[in-house]
Amino acid sequence: MTRIVLAEDHTLVRKGMRLLIETIPGLTVVGEAADGLEALQLIEQHLPDCVLMDLAMPGLSGIEAVRRSSAQFPRIPILVVSMHADEAYVHQALAAGAAGYLLKGSDKEELETAVRTVCSGQTYLTPAISKTLVTALSRKSQVSSASSPLEILTARQREVLRLVAEGNSTKQVAARLGLSVKTVEAHRGAIMERLGIRDLAGLVRFAVREGLVGGDK
Repeated sequence: MTRIVLAEDHTLVRKGMRLLIETIPGLTVVGEAADGLEALQLIEQHLPDCVLMDLAMPGLSGIEAVRRSSAQFPRIPILVVSMHADEAYVHQALAAGAAGYLLKGSDKEELETAVRTVCSGQTYLTPAISKTLVTALSRKSQVSSASSPLEILTARQREVLRLVAEGNSTKQVAARLGLSVKTVEAHRGAIMERLGIRDLAGLVRFAVREGLVGGDK
């Protein structure tokens, strides 16, 4: 029997997912969490075979919960189940240690396939996400010899980088671009990953060096 910890902050969604999971032969839910911290506690308590983790949860975020669980329990695969198909979210989840990424609109058959795939030690990406990543990798390959590293960023990522480098807070960037705070945070994480930069100061230096913002900012 494959034992699963389910982390999802919306009660009705979580209960529905549990009912669906337990109609699949060989799968059972041993614990339910409404936030990232509770998820970590249940993972430590039950040492499940798999974790299904939402990203947008109160308190400790799903991304941070994935990161901490992967560091503490590297043998327990985490399948992110999210409504977000944006490349930035996928990159953040995989960089944090997730073994797979499934969209909430997926059907029962895909859920079963995803769970069994990550439990077998492989990576699972829902088909729509796979296409997105293939496109992104193709774009990176095409600009690998570009004169400016800025070319490996999307237009939206360059906008976010410029506003961040100009000293705007995450909330201010979100308001300026008409995005949610979580989306801006995801973009910033993807920018750092693509550029290999670890902190805000590094982003500012990069933006100034590449002429994205003035040196007097």
